[in-house]
Amino acid sequence: MKKTSKLYAVVHGKCPQCRRGDIFTGSLYGFNIQHTNTNCSHCGFRFEIEPGYFYAAMYVSYAMNCAEMISLGVAAYILSGGWLEYESFWMYITVIFTGCLILAPFNYRYSRVMLLHFLSPKIKYKLAYDTP
Repeated sequence: MKKTSKLYAVVHGKCPQCRRGDIFTGSLYGFNIQHTNTNCSHCGFRFEIEPGYFYAAMYVSYAMNCAEMISLGVAAYILSGGWLEYESFWMYITVIFTGCLILAPFNYRYSRVMLLHFLSPKIKYKLAYDTP
């Protein structure tokens, strides 16, 4: 029996219990809107363990968004040659908010994936379910 790696499961949004079934329907970017599946199609694991479980993903998304905003601000500073005048204020605001809008679907998906895979101590990988 071949074991699926945790890195593969996280990157591709697979179930934390069997690492086979998809957590989401739809693509990350595109016209097919992504939704979180209720249950895993492979092992039947219920993703929303309790009512309101994914509210905790907002905190993960917030941390990701803060890191992205700081990174975009530093990148804009470096790429503009250290331009910190009053006129540059709108350039920074535009770069940061555009980056946040573009990365919103990414944050939605991977905040939930990280919550399920890394921040939920009750969810364990079960090798018996990891069968094709």
